[in-house]
Amino acid sequence: MATKKATKALPIAAAEMIEVFGAREHNLKNIDISIPKNKLVVFTGVSGSGKSSLAFDTIYNEGQRRYMESFSAYARQFVGDMERPDVDKITGLSPVISIEQKTTNKNPRSTVGTITEIYDFLRLLYARVGEAYSYNTGKKMVKFSEEEIVQSVYKKYANKKISLLAPLVRGRKGHYRELFEDIRKKGFLKVRVDGEVLDLVPRMQVDRYKVHDIEVVVDRLQVTDDMKFRLSQSVQRTLQMGKDLLFILVNDDKELAQYSKQLMCIDTGISYEEPSPNAFSFNSPYGACPVCKGLGTVYQIDMDAIIPDNTLTVKAGGIAPLGEEREAFTYKQVVGIAKKYKIALDKPIKDLPTKALNVLLYGKETIDEVAVSTEVDMDMEQPSENFYQTEYEGVVTMVKRWFTASTSSESVREWAEQFMKLSTCQSCAGTRLRKESLWFKIDEKNIADISNMDLDVLFNWFEKLEKRLNAKQNTIAKDLLKEIRERLSFLINVGLTYLTLYRPSKSLSGGEYQRIRLATQIGSQLQGITYILDEPSIGLHQRDNTRLITALQNLRDIGNSVLVVEHDKDIMLAADHLIDIGPKAGTYGGTVVAAGTPAEVLASGSETAKYLKGEKWIPIPKEVRKGNGAFIELKGATGNNLKNVSVQLPLGKMILVTGVSGSGKSTLVNETLYPLLATHCYNSKGAAMPYKSISGLAHVDKVIEIDQSPIGRTPRSNPATYCGFFTDIRTLFAAVPEAKIRGYNAGRFSFNVKSGRCEVCEGGGMRTIEMNFLPDVYVHCEKCNGKRYNRETLEIRYKGKSISDVLDMTVDTAVEFFNAVPFIYRKIKVLQEVGLGYITLGQSAVTLSGGEAQRVKLATELGKRDTGKTFYILDEPTTGLHFEDIQHLLDVLNKLVDRGNTVMVIEHNLDMIKVADHIIDIGPEGGSGGGKVLYQGEPKGMLNVKESFTAIYLKEEFKLAEKLRKK
Repeated sequence: MATKKATKALPIAAAEMIEVFGAREHNLKNIDISIPKNKLVVFTGVSGSGKSSLAFDTIYNEGQRRYMESFSAYARQFVGDMERPDVDKITGLSPVISIEQKTTNKNPRSTVGTITEIYDFLRLLYARVGEAYSYNTGKKMVKFSEEEIVQSVYKKYANKKISLLAPLVRGRKGHYRELFEDIRKKGFLKVRVDGEVLDLVPRMQVDRYKVHDIEVVVDRLQVTDDMKFRLSQSVQRTLQMGKDLLFILVNDDKELAQYSKQLMCIDTGISYEEPSPNAFSFNSPYGACPVCKGLGTVYQIDMDAIIPDNTLTVKAGGIAPLGEEREAFTYKQVVGIAKKYKIALDKPIKDLPTKALNVLLYGKETIDEVAVSTEVDMDMEQPSENFYQTEYEGVVTMVKRWFTASTSSESVREWAEQFMKLSTCQSCAGTRLRKESLWFKIDEKNIADISNMDLDVLFNWFEKLEKRLNAKQNTIAKDLLKEIRERLSFLINVGLTYLTLYRPSKSLSGGEYQRIRLATQIGSQLQGITYILDEPSIGLHQRDNTRLITALQNLRDIGNSVLVVEHDKDIMLAADHLIDIGPKAGTYGGTVVAAGTPAEVLASGSETAKYLKGEKWIPIPKEVRKGNGAFIELKGATGNNLKNVSVQLPLGKMILVTGVSGSGKSTLVNETLYPLLATHCYNSKGAAMPYKSISGLAHVDKVIEIDQSPIGRTPRSNPATYCGFFTDIRTLFAAVPEAKIRGYNAGRFSFNVKSGRCEVCEGGGMRTIEMNFLPDVYVHCEKCNGKRYNRETLEIRYKGKSISDVLDMTVDTAVEFFNAVPFIYRKIKVLQEVGLGYITLGQSAVTLSGGEAQRVKLATELGKRDTGKTFYILDEPTTGLHFEDIQHLLDVLNKLVDRGNTVMVIEHNLDMIKVADHIIDIGPEGGSGGGKVLYQGEPKGMLNVKESFTAIYLKEEFKLAEKLRKK
């Protein structure tokens, strides 16, 4: 694979440092630290020790604040002043770019191709180099010059009488009186209207409410040698009037021959407009499929939701949108239509004739009928109006109308949506583009074909493309191909070989999205920038770590400072400079434990150093659990890249699903197994990916999926509200004698209720400043200073603390504070047990990492009672966890399994994999090269599986564990 040759790292003078003095943000203890510039610097330490506080909340925020201060005074009056981080001074700071592990763009129109801009280059490539083919015959389209048209007419119609027609109106309504008068005055005698040649007469017009095709007869002649000059002149005039389009009518036949100076199919006469980049954009009306509007999916009626049980009668609610028999207008229509067609509403739906069911559902006996409604007689209770006629449109038509009508209320649309399902658009087959755009090809592939290739396959295709293009095409495409190949190589170098350009960005994990942004930054070739990354190794298999490290080093080598917050062992040891923050989390952290080269940090004796050197480790259990003997068996899963996968899941065990990135783990677990379990346990409507059969669901009565999506998208969301114990805390404050005297109830202590909250920030504690050209900026409310409540509410104290003080407590402090209140203590204690003792109860959800958000969800579920038959699904729970914290997480998960539950984890972390009871390894590669089950069973049994990349690294882990055990 061709990649840019890395330049040598720039020489760094001793003075070229980013120097931080007196950093006190969050839990930082007045830190002074020097960070070398133009180096790869890794911040590590236990979760909550203060790494992100130093890297993002101090260094990045100060860089952003300085950027904002560079605006003019006029611009700053709209932005407001950004709060300075709690730090004395920062020197040597260059412009800062943050690449965080935040949730991705949820816009359905956003894809990997659009966010990396590669698709924009592809659109330009196809517009300039693509060859057009007819969608009718598949033959290559041609463009005619005027001379070529004349020669073709002479060849095809020699000695025949022909008429040259210039199309003026195509498929439009109107009376066209003025048009007819205008061409009559120009001296033309005949026009062809809707296939019939007519004489032009004064005041001529057509039916204004019908769709018409109108052509003017420019000339009528016999194709002979002496007519060649006249024919040439007439062709020129006809093309001029028809806007490069000309029709030939032979001997007044009805069939027309068509010529165009634009792209045209000789056999069928269809022509395409000259291609532009917009014609290949699914976000432009010129290129988007007209049915799905460029989304690739459309909402269609779900007949399984309309008739969930065909053994029921219509009266008993067999047609779900109608419901059971009742006094309602729609139901009276159904009764009327049943009388007219003699339909028995008290018979099971499965016994009704097809025509009768069609009348009820579509308002007509056959679905192909043109009529859209049927007249029905209505009986009314009022004596004065005991009979009248109305039209019955059918239940399905009614649901469609209410779902699509702009006048429908949100609640009505939501009601109708439950009877719809999102399906692949039949018109474009999910390609998002109109059919003409899909018939422009390069090397026999259209733009949708190559956008659906895995990136490594696509790169190889582009590598060989120049040999398949002609000299002219190569000249045009040279610079475009170079740019596309470079950008693809950057994505491949950060381990994203398995993605496609059509992959929706909303389906990407936080780690994948972060690595795409990293590749984009490498491609931008900026220099002198300070890049700050938050755990770029998330979701990456050990095999691909080397690629990521190389990408980070390339970013450094072109002249940038790369600061990485990371827990991965390989990245720590590859760093130029390693900074260990600790020693513990929260108030017990916030100091620099060790800093220097990796070798210097290893010699420090810190908690991180002990794990890196092998002085501390997570032990491998001597034997795996035997489980409860029950199984769930899933057969024939074929979603996305899965190749007829069948797995057997032993219940009562910890099951680890492993494999390289993109091998099909999430497809199997999150998109196939979880919807099936949710449907079984909760009658959920979620659709599973294709599969043949599943058995053993009866052994599970509850399923809980804990992913890394945020617990809230605004600063108003926090762990206390998400976990539910804030309601108990508010009730406790309302029971304080002073609150009772004032008549305050629990609602007074909610920052979402007007009476008690600060009205300037509306209980958010922060004001949002919307930036049209930058992400939104949050600043502390100047009225309540971030306390969320008004003065009267803050005067109520429980054990000397106000409600705002409680929200500012760390989980560790809150556990001690609420020790005597069991119903609150129990729920907060679970947060502490999952390793979140350092976060505050009211910490803004937008500041939580994906791993922290996942552990908050885990704590919420652990606070509830499990059934002993609960199936837990976790997606990379080690995200953001230090070696020490992984041990805490394992303790919690083991407790769940020991109580008879089943825990299934998608994971790359070897410390988690080696302690599993059962492993399902999928691979061997990502994307189209994956989707096979390589191994199922105990961890030890996988060590000799030659195809598995996971086995290679797991074998090393077992060797190391044996070596450490002997020590």
